[in-house]
Amino acid sequence: MTTPITPSPDIAVTGVGLVTSAGIGVDATWKVVCAGRSTAARNPLLAGLPVDISCTVPGFSAREHVGRRSSLAHDRFTQLGLTAAREAIADAGLDPLNWDGARVGVVVGCGLGGVATWETQHRRMLEKGPEAVSALLIPMLVPNMVAGHLAMDLHATGPNLVTATACASGATAIGTAVQLLRDGSCDVVVAGGTEAGVSPLMVTGFAQMGALSRRLDEPSAASRPFDADRDGFVIGEGSGMLVLEREADARARRATVRARIAGYGASADAYQMTAPDPEGVGVLQALRTALAGAGVMPDEVEHVNAHGTSTPLNDAAEAGALRKLLGEGAVVTSTKGVTGHALGAAGAIEAVLTVLTVQHGTVPPTANLQRQDAEIELDIVAGSPREQKVDVAVSNSFGFGGQNAVLVITAA
Repeated sequence: MTTPITPSPDIAVTGVGLVTSAGIGVDATWKVVCAGRSTAARNPLLAGLPVDISCTVPGFSAREHVGRRSSLAHDRFTQLGLTAAREAIADAGLDPLNWDGARVGVVVGCGLGGVATWETQHRRMLEKGPEAVSALLIPMLVPNMVAGHLAMDLHATGPNLVTATACASGATAIGTAVQLLRDGSCDVVVAGGTEAGVSPLMVTGFAQMGALSRRLDEPSAASRPFDADRDGFVIGEGSGMLVLEREADARARRATVRARIAGYGASADAYQMTAPDPEGVGVLQALRTALAGAGVMPDEVEHVNAHGTSTPLNDAAEAGALRKLLGEGAVVTSTKGVTGHALGAAGAIEAVLTVLTVQHGTVPPTANLQRQDAEIELDIVAGSPREQKVDVAVSNSFGFGGQNAVLVITAA
């Protein structure tokens, strides 16, 4: 006798928040992303380094956007996360003072943690001695503190986690949140990612690996996913947060449902430390798992927000996997041409942008795509946004260590 399979509850996105190099807030970011306007520029903080370009959040003030004491108690990655989470909660129409905090979880992706604090305090110790080091070094540095601070800020006493799967961290956090909702551990989960890794040491490390673009004479054109002349990524920073609920609960409280997280897949390449498997075996496995979980066939996927870092190997491997599984039917974009690569926050930022694409029927262009690599046989949006109804979309995120995370996002 066959045991009937109980369908997994649909997971609704009821709130979103963004802090990116394209702007503070969802509306500001979406406008610049749809315009395809690169945010990369020379950064005085990086002056004198082999690579001195980045994509940083414009006009961000910890005092203004978080609170008076934030600059003393929080590293920048936590400040960005708090700002995006507060916007997402307000967008969802929820009030942390009135909810049952024990049923609210927080899951945040972060690859690096408080690297700026680490560098500053290490320099202080070397120059002035141990007594000059802040007693808050560890609480400001360790990645888990962003989830802890969000819990305190939001009165959320449910499961509290930080996922670290390199540049897939934000997408992994969202997938983990979906699982918490489906198994009944939470009724609401604030999920996403945050990263503030634009520091001299981190940028130098990526440059030494050969991962960063060297287009220093034209920084606004440096991040160019899928272009024949791509030569590396541009490091960025930011945060993307989503409020997730079971759809039945969201409808019961008459919340606006922007989209659904319908499927999640994760895998490991088990291939090499930093290079993707050129055959895309792990990527295909994660894609197939996510689609199967969503009950979606490959030919039903209409849009892919690609990982698309602008590195020669990553773009080629991802494009080959997409072509093999989805064919030419899905319209593809990489928003990293605008925002740069926000590392552990990238997957969450791009998940929010994919939600907006599904909600508004607008696929943003891939900035700086002037001459598509002839080996990349995909329908990639370039130049201007493409107005198109999208019912089924995929958001890809991959990280060093061969870690892959794929989200299937569908129309509400």
